[in-house]
Amino acid sequence: MKLERVIISGGGTGGHIFPALAIANEIGKRYTGAEILFVGAQGRMEMEKVPAAGFKIIGLPVTGFPRKPGMKMLTFVVRLMKSNRLAKKIINQFKPQIAIGVGGFASGPLLRAAAKNGIPTLIQEQNSYAGITNKLLGKKAKTICVAYEKMERYFPKEKIVLTGNPVRENLLSQVDNKPEAINFFGLKNPDKVILIVGGSLGARSVNNAVLKNISLIAESDVEVIWQTGSIYYRDILDKMKDATPKNLHIHEFLSRMDLAYAAAGVVISRAGAGTISELCLVGKPAILVPSPNVAEDHQTKNAKALAEKSAAVLITDAEIDEKLLPEAIRLINDKETCKKLSENIKKLARPKATTHIVDEVEKLLNK
Repeated sequence: MKLERVIISGGGTGGHIFPALAIANEIGKRYTGAEILFVGAQGRMEMEKVPAAGFKIIGLPVTGFPRKPGMKMLTFVVRLMKSNRLAKKIINQFKPQIAIGVGGFASGPLLRAAAKNGIPTLIQEQNSYAGITNKLLGKKAKTICVAYEKMERYFPKEKIVLTGNPVRENLLSQVDNKPEAINFFGLKNPDKVILIVGGSLGARSVNNAVLKNISLIAESDVEVIWQTGSIYYRDILDKMKDATPKNLHIHEFLSRMDLAYAAAGVVISRAGAGTISELCLVGKPAILVPSPNVAEDHQTKNAKALAEKSAAVLITDAEIDEKLLPEAIRLINDKETCKKLSENIKKLARPKATTHIVDEVEKLLNK
């Protein structure tokens, strides 16, 4: 059967959006002319990133479940009811053959509406610890694509397919092109480069740890590429003013992550599932700092899954001011440990994840 109409729902962070776009691009390659509709949450970053990638998106007014009782709970319920009605309307009008959920606020109402209409649904769970929404959606989903083993703790075993996480298509195109990376970032000491990324929006505690260790960076023989994130960039520039060391390169957002990875000898990062999948693919020694501000503390579980296999170094958010930069500088000077971390993290890579997921979409279509 030919796939003519598919809905992909979810978002909220780059960790959900980039896999969704990778899946959409693979579907577009296989089924020329297929209509792909995204459904996201109003006011979230998918409403900007998805149209920029050339796809149509509709926003639902859904918000996250409040952690404390109060007026926010009433707002949540009202918006959820509106989202459920709008999701039902979207399904009835668009008539998708398959609905794919990648996680995020919008995937709940949309996939529930699809399942109620008898439309097969596929969930792509990126983390080693499944969120509440996906656990609930998993009961009705036909297929659940996962990136980690032992996910039968959260989903029916017979529905699980171990695929890995989709990553950005262009990631490997320049990852070995160190000369271009050196030129792109203007590096003077390309043999010792530390890349710091806190996500597209940034990570306050990671940024603060860098600010508190500026003198250590300045006195070292390393070069640091620092993505601050859009929220913190201006404030950091104001704080640094004329005090920026020559070996520190400050960026709001890294549009060429392929070249950033090509340049990096060690990567400091949060432990979102998408980022970990990228690190596995490019095989970079990594120091993971799990965000404590995510649902069910899933980033810590992601990071532990790698640290237990000696595939990454885990430093908690509470200890990064003292440990993060000293450990990164120590690590980049320890070639033996870097080599071991690189070899071990590469073993966990699943470079064909996107292809495998769309294979599962085809199976559902042909059923």
